[in-house]
Amino acid sequence: MAEPLDVTLLPDGAELLDDDVLVGGVSLRALAETHGTPLFVYDEATLRARCAEAASAFDDGVAFASKSFLCGAMARVALEEGLCLDVATGGELDLALRAGVSASRIIMHGNNKSASELATAIDVGVHRVVVDNFDEIDRLSQLVGAGSDLHCLVRITPGVEAHTHEFVRTGQEDSKFGFSVASGDARRAIEALRALRGVRVHGVHSHIGSQIFELDGFRETMAIVANFTRDDDFDELCVGGGLGVAYMAGEHAPSITQWAASLRASAVANGVDPGVRLTAEPGRAIVAQAALTLYRTGTRKRAASRTYLAVDGGMSDNPRPVLYGSGYEVFDVARPLHERPQAVRLVGKHCESGDVIVDEAWLPEATGIGELVATPVTGAYGYAMASNYNRVPRPAVVFVRDGQARVVLRRETFEDLARLEA
Repeated sequence: MAEPLDVTLLPDGAELLDDDVLVGGVSLRALAETHGTPLFVYDEATLRARCAEAASAFDDGVAFASKSFLCGAMARVALEEGLCLDVATGGELDLALRAGVSASRIIMHGNNKSASELATAIDVGVHRVVVDNFDEIDRLSQLVGAGSDLHCLVRITPGVEAHTHEFVRTGQEDSKFGFSVASGDARRAIEALRALRGVRVHGVHSHIGSQIFELDGFRETMAIVANFTRDDDFDELCVGGGLGVAYMAGEHAPSITQWAASLRASAVANGVDPGVRLTAEPGRAIVAQAALTLYRTGTRKRAASRTYLAVDGGMSDNPRPVLYGSGYEVFDVARPLHERPQAVRLVGKHCESGDVIVDEAWLPEATGIGELVATPVTGAYGYAMASNYNRVPRPAVVFVRDGQARVVLRRETFEDLARLEA
């Protein structure tokens, strides 16, 4: 038996009614009727509030980690609220530029940047290139010269193992990302970049993982970074991203402001010059809680000791449960205030036994076939990691604000998928 939905899992200002839920002043039931399901619904006010919080908590250069959710509308929201944009591929860079983001507000990441991706980043004049490995330094040596003006950070692996799923740990020694501090590679990389004409090294970048609730790992990393860069006269230290969010009732995560305050205190305690800019790259912490996904239930099956309830989406629009065993809540949109005594395994429509959205979902007793249900906190790494498995078109995405809804990504069609046929 589960209590009614915990409203703190919904976007800011959401309202639970007797027979509906309002997000951004818009009825979820009306959205489903107008736009169909599955449907991603983002509250724009929540997005803007989290972006503004990050811009205030960190120094200029703090960036939205666009890999968590990127479209033109999201890029413009981040830019308008004072953030840079962190991109990790040529495709993300292209979209950001098409959305009107100035290259001077873009940070280029990636552990395997091609020569063409690096050339484009240099040509358009991105704010920072975060250099990840020695092969990349070799490529840069062929692309830059006396007339170049490349500003970069060096990505280091501090040797800190974050308390999170092993697939989203990035700061340990055994990682595909960055230069090891312990082995001396990080120091050699800094010196190699400093030897290149047209390149300026502003500082280092560190990232220890994703979905992290405990701040101890971030503080430990800051101590390592401070000690490592003590004599470098750098003007920027980037702590990356990774701050966790609550997906389930009873979970608690630090706010962006608390995260930044803890990092600043650690920087001061470890002797970092107050003039050094402290930047970060929050993604999940900005977009996750701002959205939910609407589904329509289609079939119900009793098997062995459990009941399966299938919806019209699944692992194609939310692969996180399959990849990481991630947990989610679910609620009946027409019965948000009801107790949830009915236990079901909420599954998708794909031809995979592992296509499970919520392993043990709790719903009102009356929830059955043809009902509108929703999973909250799906704003990060849902649409961004969506696929067309089983030739399922990707859902539409709507932004809601002040009682109005606008489509920012239309629903894919079979015709869209057929256009790729040669």
